[in-house]
Amino acid sequence: MTTHFITAEIELQETPTELEKTIETELKKEGEPLRWAITSVDVEQQSCTVEAVVTVS
Repeated sequence: MTTHFITAEIELQETPTELEKTIETELKKEGEPLRWAITSVDVEQQSCTVEAVVTVS
């Protein structure tokens, strides 16, 4: 098992709950998320940058 640091651009959603589900779905494509954080929000582009640590088997 190895850990990886990844950065992802995610489109903003209508509600915080929808945004959280979208983030977790995108991160699971890269591995199992250990932790993640929204590090910036671009209001004009309606997106946010997420930094995460994931594990890959």
